[in-house]
Amino acid sequence: MKYEPIYNELIKYMKTENIRLSEPLRDHVYTKLGGKADLFVTPESIEELQAALEIGKAHDLPLTVLGSGSNVIIKDGGIRGLTIGMGKLTNLSIEGERLHAQAGAAIIEASRLALDFGLSGLEFACGIPGSVGGALFMNAGAYGGQISDVLERATVMTQSGDVLMIDKGDLELSYRKTTFMDSDYIILEAEFKLDTADPVVIKAKMDVLTEARESKQPLEYPSCGSVFKRPPGHFAGKLIQDSKMQGVRIGGAEVSKKHAGFIVNIDNSTSKDYLDLIDLVRTTVKSTFDVDLDTEVIVLGEDE
Repeated sequence: MKYEPIYNELIKYMKTENIRLSEPLRDHVYTKLGGKADLFVTPESIEELQAALEIGKAHDLPLTVLGSGSNVIIKDGGIRGLTIGMGKLTNLSIEGERLHAQAGAAIIEASRLALDFGLSGLEFACGIPGSVGGALFMNAGAYGGQISDVLERATVMTQSGDVLMIDKGDLELSYRKTTFMDSDYIILEAEFKLDTADPVVIKAKMDVLTEARESKQPLEYPSCGSVFKRPPGHFAGKLIQDSKMQGVRIGGAEVSKKHAGFIVNIDNSTSKDYLDLIDLVRTTVKSTFDVDLDTEVIVLGEDE
């Protein structure tokens, strides 16, 4: 498909620098992997997002929505159609004990703003390297906390451009799972209900969690974070380590020597390397311990 006419329609509504053809998606995900997006747009307002959706729908383009890409693997063939990056919708605000965060805001920044206002509840998120929208999409969590603990409601957009508010009780939130995974909603904003607390106590907890993350996780290499969900009664990293998979490589991808629950892009890995290694880890753990490892990472795009 020729995208120049669609590009010309889009520039009536948004800045040219926010509309890109054949955009390398490895520049937009933490793994630094993957092919190109045919058409990549980054709206700066709800109105621009609505315009992009309307134009994409008029041209019957497949739609993909991308947050900060911390928990995503883009295949080597890239993504066809329209890819919308939410990374410029980043407003954060406080009303009393409620924190409002647009989908593109970093969840780490939301936790820091809560600290500034003496609000407790988001300390667990101080080291999660993702956007608010992505964290809500998968009910992200760490160190005993998760998004569902503090979420009050979400504001979403349908693919027809309508804006809706959905209460927490209607989102079917469970461990690394939400209604969003089975819907076409685009997350616009999350509203968190927090508790007033001593900022000194909040910061002390955040410092402990930050030190734990930095000392245990392989932050020196690109990765998608923790690859696997926690299997009932087990820890994924321990199973992988005991299966003698730690340090195993395929191409440029390696099971981290620092934390076996991570797969790192250690030397110009392809997405195929990375995904093949994930499959090998799952197969090995299954044959060794008869435990199924389910991934929490989202895989998008096409094979090369």
